[in-house]
Amino acid sequence: MIQFLRFPVKLTFAVLLAMLLGFYFNLETPRWAVMTAGIVAGGQAFAAGGDPYSGALRYRGLLRIIGTFLGCIAALAIVMTTIRAPMIMLFLSCLWAGFCVWISSLVKVDNSYAFGLAGYTALIIIISSNASGSMELMPRLAVERCSEIFIGILCAILSDTFFSPRSIKRVIDQEVDQLLLAQYQLLQLCVGKGEKETIDKAWSSLVARSSAFGGMRSQLKMESSHWQNSSRRLKMLNTLSLTMITHSTETYLNLQAHPEYLSSAFVEVIDQKVETIGELRNKVRELRKLFNEYPAESVPLALSTWVTAASEYLLLSKGIRSNVRINGTEEAILRREAIVAPRSAETHHAMINGIRTFVAAFSGVLFWLYSGWNAGSGCMIMLAVVTGLAMRIPNPLMMAKDFLYGMTAAFPIGLLYYAYLMPNTQQSIFLLCLIIGVLAFVAGVLIQRRQVGALGGFIGTLNIIVLSNPITFPIESFLDSALGQMIGCFLALMVILLIRDKSKAKTGRKILNRLMYSAVASLTTNPSRRRENHLPALYQQLFMLLNMFPGDLNKYRLALTLIISQQRLRSFAIPPNPVLSEFHQQLRLTGDKVIAAHSVEKKEYYYMRLLKELTAYEQLLSEHQASIPMQESVHRLTDILTRYQSTMINI
Repeated sequence: MIQFLRFPVKLTFAVLLAMLLGFYFNLETPRWAVMTAGIVAGGQAFAAGGDPYSGALRYRGLLRIIGTFLGCIAALAIVMTTIRAPMIMLFLSCLWAGFCVWISSLVKVDNSYAFGLAGYTALIIIISSNASGSMELMPRLAVERCSEIFIGILCAILSDTFFSPRSIKRVIDQEVDQLLLAQYQLLQLCVGKGEKETIDKAWSSLVARSSAFGGMRSQLKMESSHWQNSSRRLKMLNTLSLTMITHSTETYLNLQAHPEYLSSAFVEVIDQKVETIGELRNKVRELRKLFNEYPAESVPLALSTWVTAASEYLLLSKGIRSNVRINGTEEAILRREAIVAPRSAETHHAMINGIRTFVAAFSGVLFWLYSGWNAGSGCMIMLAVVTGLAMRIPNPLMMAKDFLYGMTAAFPIGLLYYAYLMPNTQQSIFLLCLIIGVLAFVAGVLIQRRQVGALGGFIGTLNIIVLSNPITFPIESFLDSALGQMIGCFLALMVILLIRDKSKAKTGRKILNRLMYSAVASLTTNPSRRRENHLPALYQQLFMLLNMFPGDLNKYRLALTLIISQQRLRSFAIPPNPVLSEFHQQLRLTGDKVIAAHSVEKKEYYYMRLLKELTAYEQLLSEHQASIPMQESVHRLTDILTRYQSTMINI
């Protein structure tokens, strides 16, 4: 029960502290500080489904500061250059909002909040200055907004610190062991030739857990620099986890094609029941001893790679628990490979997001200027906020609906506060804190339960009750604000519905083509290129493919097979040879053209050329007396790309 109440108390404290500091420093609109505290604390809790872990609020607060300063600088630049042309000034501010949403859709999800905020901050400042009737107030508004937001963020961080934030370290320590046990269970299923559906379910669960494991590492980095050594180990642990998933699946596929792939001695050892991490440690030792009893060529490469990865995993996991200094053996493992960051495959999706934001904002500007509506500025601000924040999440339509439900619910709640409660508490700061505290506490309970409309309703209510200095209660102002934010959310929803995002098929095809390219690019004579570890990036793209096409097992099996091919081809050390090196460059060039081709005809042409080049490369390997496993792996890749040609081109 105490744990359940901790976040509502934390949110209440942050909101009240921001309000009191706003009045103490005599800010003109303390509501921005109050809303910032609510957004920073509430947004993270809504995303996490409960009290966020330590460090998350600090990181989000830092992103909000960066985004606010970027937005203020952009607003100053736009106004200084176009103050004599108001229409161009508003056009550029809408264009800036669309540009920031486009950028936020391409960068890491963790950092996208700063860019989305920078876009609508500039728009808010320019529109507010325009609505006030004097652009000379714009620098003052920018400074006030920065000050109020800084106070709100500071209050959220202080509240998080005072009320004993949760550390994710204990969760990580538990997951480290459980994840390895789950890896061994997947290997048992693959070796025991389990049902395809059971293996698929276990495999997809492990991919999701490994992805979540990477997110835990990010949370730990945010928490404190004290965990730097554990964070480095966790980064490699994530790679080792993905390596074990890949080679378990490779073992299963090899057993399907060649039932004699594993000897009965290996199968007998692996099939034995393992329930604790200590038993698993002994089992890994037993397998390594068994390998030494067989000739090297008789030991399956996929299984030996799995055991090596598990041994390194066990070694690094000890250091994660104790967070001790990294020793020489661990350092050698951590520096063995250079992990390559993934590139975004959502370029078309990002463009649609930017267009939606620009169209929504500029259409609102035109309507506002044409009608002269008093609530137009509030409507415009809500348009920019909703489109700026909703576009980066997987389902922007649901977030727009959530905002609309919340703003609709904010009207009766705000009316109760604005027309009755707040006018009767003007003589007592204690009573004002009491009624705002009750609102924040109830909202905190609903937010951590992820109640639809809870976060939007809380922020919308804080916006329309106008915590200004001094507080006045003109009912016309309240009605304009409430009506404006509801209509703004409705118009944002209409824009998302009307400008359809049909990029799903293009993004899926791009992901598969990039997986294909990674397998082709792994053919190289350059040792430094072979050191590059693309596995986390490849699995991140595979995870995205699973989310986009949840019921399409063929796509994920094709993607997984391409990842297995990439890992297998990468493991072969091709001796330096000018002829082979030149052919590798040609293969990469053709693979690039397959990805870059926009029309189906061009894509099909370059794809067929790639297949011909791979066939010619097989012949070249035979002429240069390459190893038989190398030739077989290239032939397997060519066969896969030939069989799935229509899927790769016309997904």
